[in-house]
Amino acid sequence: MLERETIRKLVKKYQTTEENIWREYCQHLFLSILYQEKGSEHLYFKGGTALRIVYGSPRFSEDLDFSTPLSGKKIIERLIINALSELERIGVESSIQEAKSTTGGYLAHIFLTVGEKTVSIRIEISQRAGKKEGEVVMIASDFLPPYPLILLREDILVKEKIQALLSRKKPRDFYDIYFLLRSNMVPVAQKKMLLPKVSRALKESNISFERELKQFLPQSAWLIIRKFQNVLEREIRKFA
Repeated sequence: MLERETIRKLVKKYQTTEENIWREYCQHLFLSILYQEKGSEHLYFKGGTALRIVYGSPRFSEDLDFSTPLSGKKIIERLIINALSELERIGVESSIQEAKSTTGGYLAHIFLTVGEKTVSIRIEISQRAGKKEGEVVMIASDFLPPYPLILLREDILVKEKIQALLSRKKPRDFYDIYFLLRSNMVPVAQKKMLLPKVSRALKESNISFERELKQFLPQSAWLIIRKFQNVLEREIRKFA
């Protein structure tokens, strides 16, 4: 388990809060255990936390998102419960506040307690129709020895991220698109087809990006989000 001095060092290193460090530690713990379970090879990790953990996005995230070809909820619940049981075995207390099927898949809200610190993690698993392919990647972090997980194939992950922005227009989605563009992860075809829609959604939005994103970004990124609409629009225009 993490020592208090380690937490302080990571807070300084990532210019963030203890809450973000503790949550990310618990996310790594959960993922490392989950992907040891039989059947987990059908869970394809994606979303903002995948961008951070796999690709190095500076944005901390509260959720764990997956796509799966599995139908129904029994096997998904079994995977989650087994992972939580294994975490209990190594001294991490856990509880499930909410677990239910949704119109597009499965949603669970879990709490993990390490020592005196409790963090909440929202797990969302999409079972919607569509192409789903994954690839094994090794995760190196400040928290645990390297461990494998199954990542949603990059081009599908990027496409879904853009589609998520267009459907819900949340501040975190706009920031993730900025990260994808800066990391040159958006294929040329998607740039030409989808970026005009992203630009239009940005102009129509009335979001205080600084207020919404500041707590999840390192201090070094705060300058960017002060006038984030202009920053993202300038990035999009590079591909017009």
